[in-house]
Amino acid sequence: MTFKFIKLLCIFSVIFLLVVLSPTTASASPFNFKTNSPVAIAPATQSSLDINFTPQIRQQLQAVRQRRNREIQKVLDSSQMTELTYNLRSGDNFRQALDKLNLQGDQKEMVEAIVKICDLKTKAILSRYSQQKGK
Repeated sequence: MTFKFIKLLCIFSVIFLLVVLSPTTASASPFNFKTNSPVAIAPATQSSLDINFTPQIRQQLQAVRQRRNREIQKVLDSSQMTELTYNLRSGDNFRQALDKLNLQGDQKEMVEAIVKICDLKTKAILSRYSQQKGK
């Protein structure tokens, strides 16, 4: 009986340590940590409308957002990317984070064009989805 208790205790302690020491777990810390990873520019927002999308539609929307992110990364320099990532992680939505950047004339026009193209592609995908759903 004591052997089973010790074995069970060891298993729970290993699981506890994995959960606590895992780098992917969310921290309840109020601090904002600055990171230099420009990998994820804009997190995908989950609204109540997304729940009913088919996997194919979700994949198409994700592809549009990823392409937008890659194109914007090409336009911005590293300090602007860092600032954009920081703004997004501090709670701003994508448009608010872009507005806070001090973009130069050409950069601002390029980013606005990229965002408009992304919005049009998203609307086209959603339009096709609503037509398919209506049938």
